[in-house]
Amino acid sequence: MKALISLIALLFLGVTLWQLLPFFAPAEVLQGVAAHYVQQGVVENRGANIVTSVIVNYRGLDTLGEVVVLFLSVTGVGFVLRRRGGVCVPKPTPASEIVETGARLLMPPVLLFGAYIFIHGHLTPGGGFQGGAVVASAVLLLLLANRDRHLPHALLSWVESLSGLAYVVVGLLGLIGLGSFLGNDPEALGVWNRLFSAGIIPIIYVLIGLKVGSELSALLEVMTQAGERE
Repeated sequence: MKALISLIALLFLGVTLWQLLPFFAPAEVLQGVAAHYVQQGVVENRGANIVTSVIVNYRGLDTLGEVVVLFLSVTGVGFVLRRRGGVCVPKPTPASEIVETGARLLMPPVLLFGAYIFIHGHLTPGGGFQGGAVVASAVLLLLLANRDRHLPHALLSWVESLSGLAYVVVGLLGLIGLGSFLGNDPEALGVWNRLFSAGIIPIIYVLIGLKVGSELSALLEVMTQAGERE
């Protein structure tokens, strides 16, 4: 009976997806908002990368909301997993020599690659969230190689707080000077393969990358240091 019900459900799902397939076909002609983004994206936002213009300018407030959600998530996890009295933290098993050596060799290039991703976010498909996650993965390598290591929480807190504050300040400066939150300099034309271009867009991506990287790094340490109540 269960097999028959599963078969009927699969057939119904297959028919439904088949009927919806035409709606997912690529449009031959862009219309509405998509057409405006493609035709006016560079002119209005001064960034050569249209995807970057959409994320940082057209939906800049949404991106700010995503950063806030990440901050609240990390804060909530840290509150749940924070150490309390009567918590037993077992002695971690030392990492093997292979893991330690691999971490020492891989962490610097991974960290550099993460910084490269968010610094060049206005020129490539990368960005602040992706680069910050890669930076946090480098920190994870460090924690895996040495479970007793503690990250400088004061420094991470300052980096996270100042980068978030700077994001809002840059957005307000655009609102004051150009009449829109995160408004970009009309003279800062984005040029492919030129790092110093696209106005405030690379600045925003650097701030997001620093904020995401510091938050995820702090979260990783909290998770690795969490213990169990005795």
